Amino acid sequence: MRGSMGKALTIAAGDSVATLLDDAEAGERIAGVTLATAIPRGHKVALHPLAAGQPVLKFGFPIGRARRGIAPGDHVHSDNLATGLSGTERYRYDPRPAPEPAAATGATFEGYVRADGRVGTRNEIWILPTVGCVARTAERIAKRAGAALPPHVDGVHAFTHPHGCSQLGQDLAGVRAILASLACHPNAGGVLLVGLGCEENQVKDLLAAIPPERHGAIRYLTAQFSADEVEEGCALVAELAAHAAMPRQTVGLDKLVLGVKCGGSDGLSGLTANPLVGRISDRVGEAGGRVVFTEVPEMFGAEQMLMDRAADARVFDAMVGVITGFRQYFIDHGEPISENPSPGNVAGGITTLEEKSLGAVQKAGRGRIADVIGYGERIRGDGLTLLEAPGNDAVSSTALAAAGATAILFTTGRGTPLGFPVPTVKIASNADLAARKPGWIDFDAGAVLDQGFEAAEALLLARICAIASGAPTAAETNDEREIAIWKRGVTL
Repeated sequence: MRGSMGKALTIAAGDSVATLLDDAEAGERIAGVTLATAIPRGHKVALHPLAAGQPVLKFGFPIGRARRGIAPGDHVHSDNLATGLSGTERYRYDPRPAPEPAAATGATFEGYVRADGRVGTRNEIWILPTVGCVARTAERIAKRAGAALPPHVDGVHAFTHPHGCSQLGQDLAGVRAILASLACHPNAGGVLLVGLGCEENQVKDLLAAIPPERHGAIRYLTAQFSADEVEEGCALVAELAAHAAMPRQTVGLDKLVLGVKCGGSDGLSGLTANPLVGRISDRVGEAGGRVVFTEVPEMFGAEQMLMDRAADARVFDAMVGVITGFRQYFIDHGEPISENPSPGNVAGGITTLEEKSLGAVQKAGRGRIADVIGYGERIRGDGLTLLEAPGNDAVSSTALAAAGATAILFTTGRGTPLGFPVPTVKIASNADLAARKPGWIDFDAGAVLDQGFEAAEALLLARICAIASGAPTAAETNDEREIAIWKRGVTL
C-alpha cells in the first residue's frame, strides 16, 4: 500500500488510478486532481492522462485498457475501461525467492486433537445424504437428534444437496468425492451417511471412497430398507455422539487449516480485507500450518504472479494445468473468460476481472505455493495449497471445507449471510458494512485504514483463535450452514 491522500488511496508507484475511500463530489480536489464528476467510495479516479488503448495500472499491474481518452480527475469505470483478457495464455516458469518469514506469533487455540493428529475446531456430528431424495430425511434426523445432545458435542448438522442420482462420469464422481472428503473432516466427531437405496451414488460406493481408518466414526442407513429411517438415524447419531467424547486441548497455529475466500467484493476488498487475510495466511504458513485457496477463474489476469511463487516445476506445471483448464472450460461453453465481475462487484467499484483478480489473490499472502489439488481432493501437506474450484461462493467454500479447512476466512465488501460446514469468519472490507450488518460480520477490516495492518492483523488473529476455540461465528449463530456441489455433465 503506497499511501493515503485524504479521501483516496494509491497502491503502487506508477498506478494510473487511486481508489476513493469515501464518497466525493464533483469539483473536489483529491489525490492531486479535481474530480470531473461525483465518484462513490471504492471507485477509481484517474491520476494522469490516458490515451485510448493505453493500459490502466492498479496494484502496479494492468487492470485493462482505456476505451477512449481519459483525463485526470475522470471517474474510471465500465464506460471507459475494458478488460484485456481473451482466450488462453502462455505462461513462463520464473520462480522468485521466498520472502523472509516474520517473527513467530506464539498464538494458540483450543482444538479437538484427533487420533491421526489432525485438529478440529468443532466436535460435531454430520449427516450426509447420498442423494437429494433423502435430504429432508437427513434434516429431520438432525433436528430430532440435536435436541438431546451430550455436552461434549457441539451440534448435529445435516448438509443437504439435490445431487446423487441421474448423473454420469465426472459429474457423479465429483459428488462422491466431495461427500467422501467431508466425511473425513476433523470437525466431525462422527458422520451418518443416509442413502435412499436406488440412487446412482450408492452408500457402499461412498464408503469405498472413504479411507478404512475413518470407518469407525461413520454409521449409515438406507431408507428404503429401514422400518423407520428417522428413528434408526437418531439411534445411530446417539451412538456416534457417545463415542465422540473429547476435551479441547491447547495447540499452536501449526494445527490450524484455513480456507480463504472472498464474495460480494467491492473496490476496497483488495485494499483492506484481502491483504489483511493474506498476512494471516502468511502467519499460519510460517507456523507450519496449512492454508487452502481457490476461486480459479478469479485468478485470470493475476495468475503469472501466483505461478512465480510455485515451490518447484511440478507445482508450476500443475498450476498451469488447472488455470488453463478453467480458461478452456469457459471457451468450450462459448462464454467469455472475462464475464466476471458480478453486478454487485461493479456497483462496489470493481470494473474488470483483472482488477478483481489482483485484489482477490492477495488472500493467499506471499508464501510459496507448495501443492495443487483437484476438486474434491483433500490437502496433502503443510503450507499453501491451490485447490481446483470455481469462484461461486457456495461451491468453492464447500470445496475448501472438503479439502480439510477447519475454518474459512471470508472477505466481503457487499455482505452475505451464507455459512458453510466449518466456522466461516466474515470479514468486512469497510466499516460501513460492519456497522450496517453486525449480524453477518465477524470482523471489520476497515480498521486497516485507521490503525494500520499490524494492529488489524493482531486483532484478527486473536478473533480467529477465539473462533477456533469455540466462539461462534455470526453465520453459526444464525444457523447458516450450507453445501453446494459443482454440477458438471449431463443429467439423465
